[in-house]
Amino acid sequence: MARTHTPSHLSHRIGGVRPYTAGACLALVLVLLTCLRAAALPGAQAAARADYVIGTRDLLVVQVVGEPAASGTVRVDADGTVTLPLIGRLTASGKTLLQLAEDVRKALADGFFTDPKVSAAVQEYGSQKIFVLGEVRTPGSYPLSGETTLLAALALAGSTLPSAGDSVVINRPRHAQAATAEGGSDEFLRVNLRALQSGLAASQNLRLQDGDTIFVPKAESVFVTGQVRNAGAFLYQEGLTVLQAVALAGGVNDRGSMSRVVIVRAVNGVRTEIKAKATDVVKPGDTVLVKERFF
Repeated sequence: MARTHTPSHLSHRIGGVRPYTAGACLALVLVLLTCLRAAALPGAQAAARADYVIGTRDLLVVQVVGEPAASGTVRVDADGTVTLPLIGRLTASGKTLLQLAEDVRKALADGFFTDPKVSAAVQEYGSQKIFVLGEVRTPGSYPLSGETTLLAALALAGSTLPSAGDSVVINRPRHAQAATAEGGSDEFLRVNLRALQSGLAASQNLRLQDGDTIFVPKAESVFVTGQVRNAGAFLYQEGLTVLQAVALAGGVNDRGSMSRVVIVRAVNGVRTEIKAKATDVVKPGDTVLVKERFF
């Protein structure tokens, strides 16, 4: 219940709360993405963990139960402070959400409310960034917003290109203390992109952390030449067989023979021809050569 008495030193109200304007919508499809565009990102509705350490440019939601006039959405300024209704400026940067909520509770209990219940959450992680690079439509850096997952990050970058490979590599930097304690530096995580996009590997849709770099490598190629209808380079897919590679080239022509196929492969830097069966699996960089039939 609100008290009727207000201390003179708190009688002024600093209400510089800037309303949050939602950014541009995410591009539609499964791997909908958009990177470093001038359009703003939509604010996330998921609450942050209570032990999250607040940073500058974070957009916070401070709520006082039953007191909407004392609640608000505020951006952490460059000096690390926020301006809250009734209270004025408080230092937020470097504190956890629990610590900020407690500071707000104490300030409101000093002359405003009896035993106020206060919570703090992050609506937008303006102080944290992720990076999406490689075979995506709009590579670049993005603010880490809410519980951002790998698929959501790819969506922010406009989706993967047709030239993308089968996997995604996440480079996750470790903080200096963690690196010293664990005897290592960055952590590298590899995710099967095709399985993730098809919904077969939902557990690999990892929640991203500040500083993560998502790299989508270009798919490697195989080359099919000789007596085929459309010789050329084709995107490699894991498990690709000789028969499938030849099919990508339109099949053998009327002069070719599937019984006279060799794989040309560099072995220890030496060009080597390997007699191949239709069921043999090719490797990235291989050349499948279909030779002319004898008669």
